[in-house]
Amino acid sequence: MKNHTIQKLIYELVSKLFVFPIYKFLFQGHLIGRDNIPQKDSFIMVSNHGSLLDPPLLGHALGRNISFMAKAELFEIPFLGLIIKACGAYPVKRGIADKNTIKTACKKLSNDNCIGIFIDGTRQKNGRVNKPKQGAALLAFKNQKLLLPVAIVNSHRLIRFKFFIPMFSKIVIKVGKPIQPPQSSSRDELNSVTMQLQDKINNLIG
Repeated sequence: MKNHTIQKLIYELVSKLFVFPIYKFLFQGHLIGRDNIPQKDSFIMVSNHGSLLDPPLLGHALGRNISFMAKAELFEIPFLGLIIKACGAYPVKRGIADKNTIKTACKKLSNDNCIGIFIDGTRQKNGRVNKPKQGAALLAFKNQKLLLPVAIVNSHRLIRFKFFIPMFSKIVIKVGKPIQPPQSSSRDELNSVTMQLQDKINNLIG
């Protein structure tokens, strides 16, 4: 309980002091669909992925302490590794079916923590959902938690240059209505829920 409280305080401190000015003033961040965010129970946030800044921007905008899967290599970077770990991030080895990662995600959900998953598993140049993975649907089935589709618009082109002058894109985060978890782990049902998430997120992007 003590570690959880400390983690929450660090998360809120980083969010307010560092993420808020970047989100609000640099990228003119705006949230649509706040009423769709569950306020009591934990959930699995599922989003498109266009930038390394997506996790802090999404976590701040949604107003919930959301733990994201992060590349294992990031935890080896001095200071950054300590910060992302303190904020609840947990490592994942890309391209490997890491049982420890799944176990950690299930443990966080069982302790009423929210987790965030980028459904493509990696950044997409066009900012949309192109090749979704079934991991989010499988975790939802195992833990019977709601899936929250979220679109972060323009994160794949945060900074553009015009006559060598940096131009910052406006970030809009759109939250869709939660999707019920699959009732079985059959390939067909996991695929059906995954396609539903892809359609909802891409429709939110527009």
